[in-house]
Amino acid sequence: MTTKMTSTTRYRILAAVSIIIWFGLLASLSTVTASPNIRRRHSEPRLIADDEKDKKGAECLFGKTLRELGSKWYADLGPPFGVMYCIMCECVPVTKRRRIVARVQCRNIKSECPKLDCDEPIQVPGKCCKVCPGKTSDQQELAQDVPAQQTQEEEEKNMKHFGALLTTRTSYFLNREEIKTPYVTNNPLNIIATGRFTFQKKNLYFSFYISERATRPRAIQFIDETGHILEEIILVQSSNIFSVYQNATGKVCGVWRRVPREYRRQLRDEQMSIVLLWGGKTQAELALAGKISKYPALSTELFTSLLEAPSDKGVVLKELSGAGGTAVVSTSSGSTSSIHLTLVLNGLFHNESADVPLNIRLEIADKKQKVLQDTIVVKKSNYDYNVIEFSSPVTTQDLRSLTRGKLNLIVESRKRPEIRIQGPILTRATCEVYQTVLAPTSTESKTTSSGLAWAYMNRDGALVYNIHTDDLKLQESPLITLVDDSVKRKTDLEDLTPSLSFNNAVGVLDKLGPRVLEPLYGNNLAINIATENEQNLIRGRLIGRQLADARDSGEPIILKRLDSNAPAHLVGMAWVAVDNECTLHYEITLNSYNAQQGLELYLEDKPLEAPNAPVTTKILEEFKGEYLEGFLMGMSPRELSKLESDVCYLQIKSKESGTHLLKGKLKSVKIPNQCMMPGVDSNRIPSDSSPNDHTDNNVPLDPKCYHSGRFYDEGEQWQNGMETCSMCACIYGRVKCDKLECPPLECKDGELRPARKGECCPSCSSLKDMGIDSNVTRGCRLGDQFHPAGSSWYPYLPPNGFDRCATCTCNPITLEVKCPRVQCPPLTCSEKIAYRPSKSACCRKCPEIKEVPVEKKAHDPELMGDQGSKRGTIKSTEEILANGGCKIATTVHENGHEWHPILPSHGEQKCVKCRCKDSTIKCDRKRCARSVCNKSAARNRLNALLPGQHQESTVDDCCSAHCRRSRRHPNQKQRMQRERNERQQKPSGNSKS
Repeated sequence: MTTKMTSTTRYRILAAVSIIIWFGLLASLSTVTASPNIRRRHSEPRLIADDEKDKKGAECLFGKTLRELGSKWYADLGPPFGVMYCIMCECVPVTKRRRIVARVQCRNIKSECPKLDCDEPIQVPGKCCKVCPGKTSDQQELAQDVPAQQTQEEEEKNMKHFGALLTTRTSYFLNREEIKTPYVTNNPLNIIATGRFTFQKKNLYFSFYISERATRPRAIQFIDETGHILEEIILVQSSNIFSVYQNATGKVCGVWRRVPREYRRQLRDEQMSIVLLWGGKTQAELALAGKISKYPALSTELFTSLLEAPSDKGVVLKELSGAGGTAVVSTSSGSTSSIHLTLVLNGLFHNESADVPLNIRLEIADKKQKVLQDTIVVKKSNYDYNVIEFSSPVTTQDLRSLTRGKLNLIVESRKRPEIRIQGPILTRATCEVYQTVLAPTSTESKTTSSGLAWAYMNRDGALVYNIHTDDLKLQESPLITLVDDSVKRKTDLEDLTPSLSFNNAVGVLDKLGPRVLEPLYGNNLAINIATENEQNLIRGRLIGRQLADARDSGEPIILKRLDSNAPAHLVGMAWVAVDNECTLHYEITLNSYNAQQGLELYLEDKPLEAPNAPVTTKILEEFKGEYLEGFLMGMSPRELSKLESDVCYLQIKSKESGTHLLKGKLKSVKIPNQCMMPGVDSNRIPSDSSPNDHTDNNVPLDPKCYHSGRFYDEGEQWQNGMETCSMCACIYGRVKCDKLECPPLECKDGELRPARKGECCPSCSSLKDMGIDSNVTRGCRLGDQFHPAGSSWYPYLPPNGFDRCATCTCNPITLEVKCPRVQCPPLTCSEKIAYRPSKSACCRKCPEIKEVPVEKKAHDPELMGDQGSKRGTIKSTEEILANGGCKIATTVHENGHEWHPILPSHGEQKCVKCRCKDSTIKCDRKRCARSVCNKSAARNRLNALLPGQHQESTVDDCCSAHCRRSRRHPNQKQRMQRERNERQQKPSGNSKS
């Protein structure tokens, strides 16, 4: 009896503990976060997470597993509980502020089990519902996941070759009432863009050509037909450096990782649009949008053209406002060379008939010589998109000019030739890097040479190539050539040997023809290195890869063989990078390895390359085959900082035998500033201190830095021994170096003295005229730094670097150091609208106010008074200014005139009114009475009670924003609470004394 009671008691206790742990784990795992490091205080057991900090919209994070939007699974709590087959979880979409984000929702499905008519049902392993004995096949289990879709190969085949045109006309749907609030579509500079989209392995790669007069966009958004944001990707952060590829090509590149199945359907059905955003995060300067559509011609695209309206000093014809286009260009070479154009354009059909004839011609840019010209009639032109296809034979000489970027494409109205769009023909817009591993082609080869190569096409149509070799014997006179692998008789196309220097060949090949481009785009172009004894010493075929994440880093590293037991000619290459979301991305390419054998990828780091230095090893992923592309989320700032400052290696081991196969040393990986935290000990110096000797933020009490062969204390500054004209400092245990910049000098004639040996900047000192021997070393000492007499420099103030708002000088006679700060001129505008042009700017300035060109109409008296022009006698600028007028940039306003300013970054400011009074400009923001806000709040409450009825707003846009700020006043809630308390404390009229 005792034994039975003990077992029952244990069972009850275990069941109670299981329930408590389950709800605790479910509360913590139900949160879908962008990073597993995000924590919630005082979390309560809830099934749908509502974390406002979540920025990842397309997938759910349950435990350590990413789940696709729309997927279902049984909750796996790990040991000792395992899979809970009665708890069904689903990754569901939730709309928040027009953004669709993913949330985990879990429910108990035991109550949904069918009722059974047997007395003793049985429990089947791996199932939630019990079944009757002998009727297992008749019982149907609940649906576990979404229905199986088409295979990945079929899906990728049907989802290639998407394009988009983004102009003011294609952005018309952003002005719809339900989505126009966060966007500004005013586009006075007529900026346009064209995009290409490629779907591969559940990832959507995108690339754009944008007008040269536009800056790089801040972000990109994918939106559905209702205007909801499916995904937003930040393209640029102020702390980041653009990639080498994107700088050289002028393209904007990126990837949307792990696109959910439902969004892939919308993409396939052409129900998705793209939006490019400029400006701040809360207020966009400009939004360009366009629909993502299928273009079959993209499968053979070799060149791209961005067609823009011509401008005269930045001014575009009114008829061409919002016009633009793009061209998909493909060619065929041989006995009959030809060119095929697919044009997607708009804006050329203003005031035209239903059938619009267009002239299409190609011209050589320098000579304006016509290559071809033809006329095509467009029937029933559309406002936003018109697709035209055009083919024509060309000569071999014209085809050569096309491949070298010398041709311009012009499309114009036949009736009005001034209505036209034009642009040069560039390399195709798709962001691609071509890479290969260089290894011996024969297993009998005894060479120990290996290498890697990567190449890309720049904006001018030239091939930029990088070839790095290892153990290449230069005394054997190696020959490096480009070879077409698609033909049987492999002839050398180009000789790259002249660029070989110290085992590396780096150069630019600008004389490309179709015989090089066609095999390159077809993945048939190979790099061959030969010697006098071997025709194929090492060789590799260039394979195109979409540029994103890891491949967007500076350069790859070579992975060399370590163990003698490893295959003799095994070699690899690796790309490593950290993105804006602090995720580590890596890509590994091997040559000729058995795909059936398991491999393990490790990351190894140590604080410095020294004997007995501590080594930390972390496994990244297990894989099979010759190619791996992966990522690692949730790395701490401490771990990320090691990639930038420590000595790190990538290592590949055999999973079965544990053999060390390949190893390569990483170069410093650039870490975005938002991924770093002050106080991170990135330069770990081994010590014997106990774990309790650290503060709460894991910073050593006495952090040190190792640089230039010695240790430095925290906060110490020194001149970089490896680069003379730069300063370094030890900040939170990390070495930070900044290049020295020389301040501008205003020297008299003959006083400018160039920098001598050991100096970094010139000076204005004329020592001979002062009777001072110039051969004697004289100067000032500021801290531990010595500065020559008469020199000027910016003070070094870590961690911010050199302060450009102050200039220090060493007096050549008294040797005194003075560091006066920049004196800012007084502002002529309101301080509310003054801004700093850049983060490095020392002074604020007034925004440049421009007039919007308006059409003058006699019947509209308000039209001319909005931006400063008045009816009547035309006065000269001198007369207006003499009578108390004001002038800003090139705009003149008469005395007493009022207008709304136009800011280049935000458009017209309807809520701000400027006045010119006696040559002084004052600008004030519109204020709204409290009664207006009270009426607006009452109207909003009425709208909430009557959602089906349309209610007009009682306030304008300016007062709406003002009322929203007033409702968020910190003292308002306290005042309302006091009023409620006073009402409750008043005695009721029916109470008895």
